[in-house]
Amino acid sequence: MLDSFGQEVLDRDQCLRLVATVSVGRVLFTHRGLPAVQPVRFSLDEQAVWFSVPEGSVLFSAAHGNVLALEADLLQPDLATGWWVTVLGHATRAPRRFTSDRQVRLAIEVVHGRRLVGDSAA
Repeated sequence: MLDSFGQEVLDRDQCLRLVATVSVGRVLFTHRGLPAVQPVRFSLDEQAVWFSVPEGSVLFSAAHGNVLALEADLLQPDLATGWWVTVLGHATRAPRRFTSDRQVRLAIEVVHGRRLVGDSAA
């Protein structure tokens, strides 16, 4: 199905398959009442997105029961092709293991994405 801009609307399964093909995304969160974005390396399972952050960091503080978003994409602007997916959910911090970084679990609650189809970006 195409949206009003001619972009293909991706279903949940398509979105999650695409997100699983990349390992870097952007976490969107709120810091001091303003939107903030931080790139992260992440992994994915059937129920959650996982990423590490240093304990005491701004993102670590934001990842305690709050709703966060992860945006991942693979875009080729010169060809006007690509896709992007956003995963929204509540974040929780996993117990510390053997490192100073802490794992954050972002529950997969809402997923949406689009694929650029040929000339649709023009």
